[in-house]
Amino acid sequence: MKKDFHKIPVTVITGFLGAGKTTLVRHLLENNHGRRIALIINEFGDIGVDRELLRGCGTAGCQDGDIIELANGCLCCTVADEFMPVMEQLAGRAVPPDHIIIETSGLALPKPLVKAFHWPEIRSRVTVDGVVAVIDATAVESGRFEEATATAGPDHDNPLEEVFTDQLLCADMVLLNKADLLDETALTRVAAGLTQRLRAGVKIIVTQHGRIDPDVLLGQGMAAEDDVAARPSHHDAENGEHDHDDFESFALTLPVIGDPAVLEVRMVEAARRHDILRIKGFLDIPGKAMRHVVQGVGTRFHRYYDRLWSADEHRRSELVVIGLKGLDREGITATIAG
Repeated sequence: MKKDFHKIPVTVITGFLGAGKTTLVRHLLENNHGRRIALIINEFGDIGVDRELLRGCGTAGCQDGDIIELANGCLCCTVADEFMPVMEQLAGRAVPPDHIIIETSGLALPKPLVKAFHWPEIRSRVTVDGVVAVIDATAVESGRFEEATATAGPDHDNPLEEVFTDQLLCADMVLLNKADLLDETALTRVAAGLTQRLRAGVKIIVTQHGRIDPDVLLGQGMAAEDDVAARPSHHDAENGEHDHDDFESFALTLPVIGDPAVLEVRMVEAARRHDILRIKGFLDIPGKAMRHVVQGVGTRFHRYYDRLWSADEHRRSELVVIGLKGLDREGITATIAG
């Protein structure tokens, strides 16, 4: 489709919890090839972990004024309330951005967001350059999106599979991420399975840590809002609405952490016992000048120091826990806190 150079291109980055969306966005900002990029982040949870991670990247592409957080749980259900005013504000800047990136919540459906680009307030000024689905190759290989069917029961839909499939079917490009965690045979098997589920012509690109040439991902010129009807969804009959009552999250504040490795053992145990989908947050380690980041997907955890604590910053240890409805908050808190 011919690109409209009079409109600001917008890339929508979707993908399930923990797939690597924020890592990809950070890579794009750090390698922006001179583009003025504005970023809209939407999170499911009470702590804005992703925005905090991107603010800490320390590059010219991560300026606070260009990173906007919509902490409303799920952008796909509230496009009119917060999203439209933000888009109008960005498009109306004296020097508008060259490109806008939207990082959706891991539980968001991209199709209602794409449809919103037909709204009169913005349709003449912005266009959906492409929808990119980031896929955790290891989660697919482990059957994460199929296993929930058994626990949901025969009379209940599988909410994980529904969200995952909707994200796939709206995509113009799929990044099969975390490829370094699978061997070649398993990776080929996952890619073949995904190919059968995608719309015709959608390419799969294998990535590690979200590393991809920004010129490949930005500038697709898809104008996705013009063919939204060709992007099927489980929720078309409900006008794009979906039920977030299937998921819940809560924030957990911890004291200073003497040994993060010991805490990781407890988090793994909590994730195993309570089928937690995602744990992420920051830790205050005594004697360390830098903030310690925790990223957990199921029972897989990754920890690292990302930046110095600011002199005027309140050092704290905070986690957000996300899972299916009915999380045993007291049990999880007791296991993690020890």
